[in-house]
Amino acid sequence: MSAVDFASLLCSRLCHDLVGPVGALYNGVELLADENDPEMRQRCLELLADSALQTAAKLKFFRLAFGTAGGFGESVDTREAQTALDGLFSGNAKLQVEWLVGPPSLPKSAMRILLNLAMIAGDSLLRGGRLNIAAEARPGLIELAVRAEGPRVLLEEGNLAALEGRTALADLNPRAAAAFLVHTLASEAGATLRISPPEEGALVFGLSMAAN
Repeated sequence: MSAVDFASLLCSRLCHDLVGPVGALYNGVELLADENDPEMRQRCLELLADSALQTAAKLKFFRLAFGTAGGFGESVDTREAQTALDGLFSGNAKLQVEWLVGPPSLPKSAMRILLNLAMIAGDSLLRGGRLNIAAEARPGLIELAVRAEGPRVLLEEGNLAALEGRTALADLNPRAAAAFLVHTLASEAGATLRISPPEEGALVFGLSMAAN
C-alpha cells in the first residue's frame, strides 16, 4: 500500500464521521422546503444549525489531527486543539472530557499524536465515561498522556495492533488509520508509545518525545 492509499484510508475515516451530520443537513433542507407550519420550520432550522455545528466541529478536529494544520506554523495553539476536541465529542452527553494540557502550544507532530490518541480513547468508551488528556513540556522533552475511564472500555484489536506497529499498511482498515498514524509519527520522533490495556475500566496511553 502506498502513501496515497493510506491517505485514502484517512479520508474514509473522515467521511464515515461526517456522513451523519452532513446527511442530517440534507434531510433538514428537504423538510424545510416542504414545511409551511412556522413552529415546524423553526424546529427544522434548529436541527440544521445543530448539524452544521457538528460538521464544522468535526472538520476542525480532523484538520488538526489528520492534516498539516496550516496557518499554525511549526506549533499548534493548545486552546485551538482543546476547542476542536470538545467539538468532536460535543454530541456525546455521556462523555466528560478534561483537558490537562499545560503548555500554551505544542509541536504539530506532538499535537497530532495527542489528538488521535484522544479520539481513539474516546471511541473506546462504549458507554461513556471520563476522558483525561494531559501534556507537559520540560527542557528538551514533551510528555503526553491520555486516560479513558468508564463502565465499559474496549480498545479494538485493530487499533491495538496498529498502535503497536503489528499491522502492515496493506492490511490496514479505515477505523485503524488513526492508530497507524500515531505509530508512524511516534516512530519518526524516536518515541515509544506505552499502552496500559483496559483493566478495571481504564485505558491509558503515554508517550515521551524530544521537543524539537
